[in-house]
Amino acid sequence: MKSKRNLLEQLKSLPYFSKDSICQLGRPLGLKDTTVDTYISRFLKHKEIFQLKKGLYVSSDFFNKNSGDISYSFYLANIIRTPSYVSSWAALQFYNLTTEAIYGITSVTPKVTRNYKTKTGNFSYQSIQEDLFLDFSLMREKFDFFIASPAKALFDLLYFKTRQFRGVRFKDIKTLVEELRIDIDEMDKKERSRFYAMTKEYLNDE
Repeated sequence: MKSKRNLLEQLKSLPYFSKDSICQLGRPLGLKDTTVDTYISRFLKHKEIFQLKKGLYVSSDFFNKNSGDISYSFYLANIIRTPSYVSSWAALQFYNLTTEAIYGITSVTPKVTRNYKTKTGNFSYQSIQEDLFLDFSLMREKFDFFIASPAKALFDLLYFKTRQFRGVRFKDIKTLVEELRIDIDEMDKKERSRFYAMTKEYLNDE
């Protein structure tokens, strides 16, 4: 039991960990991989760790200490499915461009669309073609994370909302943005210009 406690204490300092990393920490304690499997099941049962996805976890202690920090939630969103970046509503709220209530974190990935409902939050990943997986950067905060620029976050939101701008013409864009209650006038002028430019280029609409 002492080794179990020692293992859990080591996990408490990690922002996330995989099953492999638990096994590596367990070996100096004389724990076999099968024993570690048993411990993982017990940790989950007693809510000492939370599962992010198959084979990926975080200690409840670390999560509870950092759950109020949006940078940690965005960091986890990047980790759960890679490569990806935070976008759409979550990014727009981060930039103070919407006051809509956000109940999960939406990210964009070149991989297939997938959703994860976990005790640490709901994470959705929308698939985008490779040539549109761009215009994001690393935001350095307490926990570093990749996030779309304001222009790309709005582009991604409309891209998925309209099913890849199906039936949409460039002259419709401003109305669509207003209907979503996005405060585009609060967006930096350069970002606003980039949003309209990338939308026009995608629509190939003069």
